[in-house]
Formats: sequence, structure tokens, C-alpha cells
Amino acid sequence: MTSKDPRPIRVLVVDDNPVVRTGLTTLLESGGVQVVGEASDGAQAIELARHACPDLVLLDVRMPVMDGVTAAGPLSGLAKVLMLSYDSDAEVIGAAIRNGAAGYLVHGAFGAEELVAAIVDTVADRSSPLSPQASRAVVAALREGPGDRQAAEAPPADRRADLGLSRREAEVMDLIARGRSNGEIAAMLVVSEYTVKNHVNRIFAKLGVRARGAAIACWLGTADSPPRS
Repeated sequence: MTSKDPRPIRVLVVDDNPVVRTGLTTLLESGGVQVVGEASDGAQAIELARHACPDLVLLDVRMPVMDGVTAAGPLSGLAKVLMLSYDSDAEVIGAAIRNGAAGYLVHGAFGAEELVAAIVDTVADRSSPLSPQASRAVVAALREGPGDRQAAEAPPADRRADLGLSRREAEVMDLIARGRSNGEIAAMLVVSEYTVKNHVNRIFAKLGVRARGAAIACWLGTADSPPRS
């Protein structure tokens, strides 16, 4: 690499199966991603993330000591979190997203290049990667999550007023909740991707969140709304 080359994305791989961890590490490194550590449970992942400072944590769900859904909360404050699991249960997916996961991939639903692309897009805030199983389940799971069900079913106009979003920001947020990437949103709204990114940044600031998953939870009413000034 030359001094002009961008810094490789730093990833922490978390899975209780050592064979899976080794396979993922080999796959990611062959795709130009730097694996800065491996962990076998959520608690170990949090400790390693504090020291290794990864850009993204690739996180399994079913693990001993601390499961991935529980760990997604504290980890999302340290790095982007992308769930990677064999578990396609709607309630699990919804809980992971509510806890701050930026995306959810199910093993067997993607190839090596797609995984690397999902990691790159997640770190760059370009999309919220969801496998087909997760995409079908996530909105329904979030709507059925704990909290005020009536608020979760409120129409977008009411959510826009509650959250202080402009009409255009509400349009963008609705498309984010449908799993659309920034590029797809730009094409649908006939604006530049740069404009969409600016909208997303303003939405995140108004909602007081840093990840698309947390923004979706606010939009659907399954997380506390930010205080109004």
C-alpha cells in the first residue's frame, strides 16, 4: 500500500464457533478488510472493541456468557454493528435493530463479495444491509416490539411532527425504514446521493442516533423519541 491508499476497514469478528471465525477472517482479509480481533462471546467483544477500536463489529447472535443481541447495545456505542447469524427469527432481528445494530445478515443468503460490500456500505453509512429474511421480518418485528404499540402504528405524518422532521426528511426516513440504500433513495427522489446523505445526517442529529437501525426504531415508535426543544 502507498501513503495515498485509504486505511483498510477494521473489523472485529465475533462468533462462538472457532471454525466460523477462521473462515470469516480469511474471507474478509482476502477482500481487503483488516480483522483486528476475534471474540467468542459478547462480553469479550465489548472488551476487545474498547482496545482495538474497530470500524465495525461483525456479531453473531447465539453465544454463551453474553449473546449478540444484548452486546449490540454497548458495542454500537463503540463501532458500527452488523449482525451475522443463522438465526432468522423476527423477534431476534427486531431486538438487534432496536439495540443499535446497523444491519442484519443471515448465513447462506449472501456471497463473499456481498459480505465485504455490506461491511463497506455500513461503515460509510450508505445503507442498512438486510438479508431477504431479515428485510421481510424487520419492520414487522419492530412494530411488535416493546413500548407504545399505538405510537408504533402511527402514520408517518404524525411521526414527522413528533420527531421534528421536515416533509423531505420524513420521505427519506420512510425509505430508510424500508431498507433502501442512499443510492436507491437518491434515484427514487431524483436527487443526488450527496443530498440524501445530508438529509440522513440531519435526521440522525434530530433523532439523537448514530445508526440507521436506531433511526428506524425511533421512526416506528419502538424507541424513545428525542426530547423536543
